[in-house]
Amino acid sequence: MNCWKTINLHREFGLNRIYLLSLLTGMMAFIFFYLIFSMIHQTGTVKDHGILPLLLGLVLLPTIHKLTHILPLILTNKRFKINWKINMGIFPSFSFRTRSKMSKASSVFILLAPALLITIPGLISSYVFINYYVYFLLFLSVNIGLSFTDFLYANQVMKAPRKCVIENAKDGYDILI
Repeated sequence: MNCWKTINLHREFGLNRIYLLSLLTGMMAFIFFYLIFSMIHQTGTVKDHGILPLLLGLVLLPTIHKLTHILPLILTNKRFKINWKINMGIFPSFSFRTRSKMSKASSVFILLAPALLITIPGLISSYVFINYYVYFLLFLSVNIGLSFTDFLYANQVMKAPRKCVIENAKDGYDILI
């Protein structure tokens, strides 16, 4: 197999630009969804339970985001390796790499799984739970900001040839034909 393209977003765009665009994407998502849901829930009052539950949810959201990347791998019986780290002494963090090659369709689904599996229930919860819709929208918009790099990777994979194979590289993905 020949390498058609190597995708490394950090080298292609730069880490600062990715973080800035991710932040702007998350903020724009919050503004957009907040305007829509504030028009839907005109008379709803927002309940406040303090900042601790909000901070706990925001700290756990990146871990939940990565777990939703792993869920399609488990469902399709793909082999992967997890590396656990503890950041600042208490916050769990991990990274994962697949050990097997994947098709183009499964790669796109794995990349877009957090955007679908967290955003759609977040939108439904924002509609159903009127008193907490702002919190659901906040978590939803942070997840969309976290999914920005996934969208960039998925865009690159979608441009690949139809019969290609995607392999996890050291700093990104290799598209093999």
